[in-house]
Amino acid sequence: MSADKAKTQALKDLRASRRQWVDQATAESKFQKKTIKAIQQVLEEDAATVPQIAEAVGLPTEAVLWFVAGLKKYGQIVEAGQDDSYFRYALAAGRQQDDESAEVDARTQPGEKP
Repeated sequence: MSADKAKTQALKDLRASRRQWVDQATAESKFQKKTIKAIQQVLEEDAATVPQIAEAVGLPTEAVLWFVAGLKKYGQIVEAGQDDSYFRYALAAGRQQDDESAEVDARTQPGEKP
Protein backbone atom coordinates (compact mmCIF):
# COMPACT_ATOMS: atom_id res chain seq x y z
CA MET A 1 0.00 0.00 0.00
CA SER A 2 2.77 2.46 0.77
CA ALA A 3 4.14 2.02 -2.76
CA ASP A 4 0.74 3.06 -4.14
CA LYS A 5 0.65 6.12 -1.89
CA ALA A 6 4.18 7.07 -2.92
CA LYS A 7 3.29 6.68 -6.59
CA THR A 8 0.11 8.72 -6.13
CA GLN A 9 2.03 11.46 -4.33
CA ALA A 10 4.72 11.47 -7.04
CA LEU A 11 2.04 11.93 -9.73
CA LYS A 12 0.43 14.78 -7.77
CA ASP A 13 3.82 16.50 -7.44
CA LEU A 14 4.51 16.01 -11.15
CA ARG A 15 1.12 17.50 -12.10
CA ALA A 16 1.71 20.44 -9.80
CA SER A 17 5.17 21.12 -11.23
CA ARG A 18 3.85 21.05 -14.84
CA ARG A 19 0.63 22.97 -14.14
CA GLN A 20 1.81 26.22 -15.73
CA TRP A 21 2.67 24.52 -19.04
CA VAL A 22 -0.60 22.61 -19.10
CA ASP A 23 -2.55 25.81 -18.43
CA GLN A 24 -0.61 27.66 -21.14
CA ALA A 25 -1.21 24.91 -23.70
CA THR A 26 -4.91 24.82 -22.81
CA ALA A 27 -5.22 28.59 -23.23
CA GLU A 28 -3.45 28.50 -26.60
CA SER A 29 -5.69 25.68 -27.79
CA LYS A 30 -8.83 27.59 -26.77
CA PHE A 31 -7.57 30.73 -28.53
CA GLN A 32 -6.87 28.76 -31.70
CA LYS A 33 -10.32 27.14 -31.76
CA LYS A 34 -12.02 30.48 -31.06
CA THR A 35 -10.06 32.20 -33.84
CA ILE A 36 -10.75 29.47 -36.40
CA LYS A 37 -14.44 29.58 -35.58
CA ALA A 38 -14.49 33.39 -35.94
CA ILE A 39 -12.74 33.18 -39.33
CA GLN A 40 -15.18 30.54 -40.52
CA GLN A 41 -18.13 32.69 -39.41
CA VAL A 42 -16.77 35.64 -41.41
CA LEU A 43 -16.39 33.42 -44.48
CA GLU A 44 -19.91 31.97 -44.10
CA GLU A 45 -21.28 35.40 -44.98
CA ASP A 46 -19.14 36.03 -48.07
CA ALA A 47 -15.68 35.46 -49.51
CA ALA A 48 -13.10 37.85 -48.06
CA THR A 49 -9.43 38.82 -48.26
CA VAL A 50 -6.99 38.37 -45.38
CA PRO A 51 -7.14 42.10 -44.43
CA GLN A 52 -10.95 41.98 -44.46
CA ILE A 53 -10.97 38.86 -42.28
CA ALA A 54 -8.42 40.42 -39.91
CA GLU A 55 -10.55 43.54 -39.52
CA ALA A 56 -13.70 41.50 -38.87
CA VAL A 57 -11.99 39.19 -36.37
CA GLY A 58 -9.92 41.90 -34.69
CA LEU A 59 -6.49 40.30 -35.13
CA PRO A 60 -3.35 41.44 -36.94
CA THR A 61 -3.18 40.44 -40.60
CA GLU A 62 -0.01 38.41 -39.93
CA ALA A 63 -1.85 36.18 -37.47
CA VAL A 64 -4.88 35.78 -39.74
CA LEU A 65 -2.61 34.88 -42.66
CA TRP A 66 -1.20 31.94 -40.66
CA PHE A 67 -4.67 30.69 -39.79
CA VAL A 68 -5.87 31.10 -43.39
CA ALA A 69 -2.82 29.20 -44.67
CA GLY A 70 -3.54 26.34 -42.28
CA LEU A 71 -7.24 26.25 -43.12
CA LYS A 72 -6.39 26.24 -46.83
CA LYS A 73 -3.80 23.49 -46.39
CA TYR A 74 -6.34 21.22 -44.72
CA GLY A 75 -9.12 21.95 -47.22
CA GLN A 76 -11.38 24.00 -44.94
CA ILE A 77 -11.24 27.08 -47.20
CA VAL A 78 -10.45 27.70 -50.87
CA GLU A 79 -9.37 30.64 -53.00
CA ALA A 80 -12.38 32.38 -54.51
CA GLY A 81 -10.91 34.86 -56.97
CA GLN A 82 -8.83 37.96 -56.46
CA ASP A 83 -9.48 41.45 -55.19
CA ASP A 84 -6.65 43.62 -56.58
CA SER A 85 -3.51 41.84 -55.38
CA TYR A 86 -5.24 39.94 -52.55
CA PHE A 87 -6.80 36.52 -52.88
CA ARG A 88 -10.35 36.15 -51.64
CA TYR A 89 -11.10 33.09 -49.53
CA ALA A 90 -14.36 31.21 -49.02
CA LEU A 91 -15.39 28.11 -47.13
CA ALA A 92 -14.80 24.93 -49.07
CA ALA A 93 -17.92 23.37 -50.57
CA GLY A 94 -17.48 20.22 -48.47
CA ARG A 95 -17.23 22.34 -45.32
CA GLN A 96 -20.60 23.94 -45.99
CA GLN A 97 -22.16 20.56 -46.74
CA ASP A 98 -20.69 19.12 -43.52
CA ASP A 99 -22.36 21.92 -41.55
CA GLU A 100 -25.70 21.27 -43.25
CA SER A 101 -25.49 17.50 -42.72
CA ALA A 102 -24.63 18.07 -39.06
CA GLU A 103 -27.82 20.09 -38.72
CA VAL A 104 -29.83 17.30 -40.38
CA ASP A 105 -28.16 14.71 -38.12
CA ALA A 106 -29.09 16.75 -35.06
CA ARG A 107 -32.76 16.77 -36.11
CA THR A 108 -33.04 13.03 -36.86
CA GLN A 109 -33.14 10.14 -34.45
CA PRO A 110 -30.47 7.41 -34.57
CA GLY A 111 -31.33 4.87 -37.25
CA GLU A 112 -33.80 7.24 -38.93
CA LYS A 113 -33.10 8.39 -42.47
CA PRO A 114 -33.09 12.16 -43.07
